[in-house]
Amino acid sequence: MKEELPITTWHGPYDAATKARALAALESGNVLYFPNLPFRLLESETEFLDARVADGKAKNISLDHTSGKIQASSLTGEHAVRLAAMIERFGSSAGALVQGLLPYGDVERARTSFRPVQVKGRSYSKISDDRLLHIDAFPSRPMQGRRILRFFANVAPVSHRHWHVGQPFEDFARRFLPQVGPHLPGKSWLFEKLGVTRGRRSLYDELMLSLHDAGKLDSDFQSNSLHQDVRFAPGSCWLVFTDQVLHAALGGEFALEQTFHLDISQMAEPARAPVRVLERLSGKVLV
Repeated sequence: MKEELPITTWHGPYDAATKARALAALESGNVLYFPNLPFRLLESETEFLDARVADGKAKNISLDHTSGKIQASSLTGEHAVRLAAMIERFGSSAGALVQGLLPYGDVERARTSFRPVQVKGRSYSKISDDRLLHIDAFPSRPMQGRRILRFFANVAPVSHRHWHVGQPFEDFARRFLPQVGPHLPGKSWLFEKLGVTRGRRSLYDELMLSLHDAGKLDSDFQSNSLHQDVRFAPGSCWLVFTDQVLHAALGGEFALEQTFHLDISQMAEPARAPVRVLERLSGKVLV
């Protein structure tokens, strides 16, 4: 479930064997782990290792790299500008690594986030609680079958990032598909018209959201399903398809994260994509 790669630089070229190993492991539903690839903060950036840089209203501070706009931070003025620059430096580094390591060509770089608040001790509804095993599905941003690829860095000085990684996606889908009710006709159209979603949800999006919620709300599944305990050391990074790999963030603080989106046609094995798995299991065309 955790595949270690001996990469130590953010920019390639990377050798062919490492690239092939990374691609096969990633698309198979493993977490790529880079134990010797630290994202180093500048001395002037260590002041951001403080939970108070978040405004307390959202789980994460986020940056839109296309506009430079930062959200959910308590900082203003020059401090906010420097925090945004740190997050952007990470996001561009993550983009260079993904571009050099994987044969996907151009991938869409979405928001970049900084997660300064300790995971433990936070209180959320079950649906919003990322300490529960889940797959990623976006309520307001329909993916239409596209993949969600995320790159993380633990920039905490001493504490590990603690995850659980769950069973294969197909096993999870087989368990919960029978519990998913029928899609309400017109719901996706109405949400798009009301501005609830940025674009129209496909049947795939509705199904992924239902599976996400069903898994989080099932206490027996959360307590007793097979999972692996995974810890990411300070100074390490990891890369994972979070729409495919069941994961729960149980502890840790001070992490950076970059999200990428890509079409399944860019994959080496599109049949492994969640949309293709769900179409096969349900017997329906979902996009």
